[in-house]
Amino acid sequence: MTADLSQLVKAYDVRGVVPDQWDETLAELFGAAFVQVTGADAIVTGHDMRPSSPGLSRAFARGAAARGVDVTEIGLCSTDQLYYASGAFGLAGAMFTASHNPAQYNGIKMCRPGAAPVGQDTGLSEIRELVESWIDSGAPTSDATPGTITQRDTLEDYSAHLRGLVDLTSVRPLKVVVDAGNGMGGHTVPTVFAGLPLTLVPMYFELDGTFPNHEANPLDPANIVDLQKRVREEDADLGIAFDGDADRCFVVDERGEPVSPSAITALVAARELARNGGKGTVIHNLITSWSVPEVVRENGGTPVRTRVGHSFIKAEMATSGAIFGGEHSAHYYFKDFWNADTGMLAALHVLAALGGQEGTLSALVAQYDRYAGSGEINSTVDDQAGRLAAIKAAYEGREDITLDELDGLTVTATDWWFNVRPSNTEPLLRLNAEARDEPTMTKVRDEALAIIRG
Repeated sequence: MTADLSQLVKAYDVRGVVPDQWDETLAELFGAAFVQVTGADAIVTGHDMRPSSPGLSRAFARGAAARGVDVTEIGLCSTDQLYYASGAFGLAGAMFTASHNPAQYNGIKMCRPGAAPVGQDTGLSEIRELVESWIDSGAPTSDATPGTITQRDTLEDYSAHLRGLVDLTSVRPLKVVVDAGNGMGGHTVPTVFAGLPLTLVPMYFELDGTFPNHEANPLDPANIVDLQKRVREEDADLGIAFDGDADRCFVVDERGEPVSPSAITALVAARELARNGGKGTVIHNLITSWSVPEVVRENGGTPVRTRVGHSFIKAEMATSGAIFGGEHSAHYYFKDFWNADTGMLAALHVLAALGGQEGTLSALVAQYDRYAGSGEINSTVDDQAGRLAAIKAAYEGREDITLDELDGLTVTATDWWFNVRPSNTEPLLRLNAEARDEPTMTKVRDEALAIIRG
């Protein structure tokens, strides 16, 4: 008999409720399966501040060590700190976190050496099959000599690596409010920002995986209200919010107004192209703003459009040799960071750009924020395929309109576009619309929603 892990093993990671959906016994099996599928003889593990994370991480390490693999535990860390360790040490890695999910959840983000992702098509489905087959009997006994489990602190090295990629030595003094959401930003920010000409105003830096103040998901407007208010009260130059595992960052300007991740993508793209002599490929997913490919071309680069999702971005980064990539979800990927995503490095770029001139952040990003966007709007539907077909039927054949199905359905006209994508895990369709002005965007958005919800 095999168990069904379909609700636990997602497209890019393992994620579920502890102990209802998984526990330390399963984590140990995942450790054994991970090393068998990857062929690793040594791995690195890390974990976030959730109450269940240390036990799950250690169980995974036991499962790996029992099969002859040496395990380096870096302990409390952000997800991008684990990617740093995987890249710097050349080791396969496993990060225990459920990112922005509520406290009862936990998960595993796995990678091969050099932070190369492990997803459904790159080993995760095989890992799931092995764990399912072992649930009743346990992992087969290994003849290998058990590996060692040792500890290593990487926070200073991780910080030094990031600081070596962005020059902040000559920036003007800035006042920055940082909301860590009781997540791992509270662990990494003090070290990364140490010695910089910054006045740091910390919010919710206490590591607490029960998230007592708000969910650690800054893409939800409700979760940045405290940050917006504090930026205005402190008369700060900007505010930065990190998600639970601190691999994403979200920025608000000096007025407390959110800065779109597309504008941050364009800003960082311009800086990375300048660092590379005005040449290079920049990846953006298909629901980032039109402003992103425009800015990339204006700065000498080549924009490449991909599907949504970090496995697609990372694969295209590797294939094309891209120097940078950005997503609407505030994930930012860097060639100089093993093509992995790091919100902290993006935050340093924003600080360097703002501190390198005298204007405000709102004035700085205005050149990168050129269109009116709807943001992502979710609609619950009974028949995803049927609704997508209805949208296609409504627009195909219209003059000056093009359709493409790279990811869901994208409908593009001269002055506007929208994309509708099905959720992989819920009965939802996700709409993103953009236009050259607000009235046009509103009209396009409402027309699309009428069909989706019709």
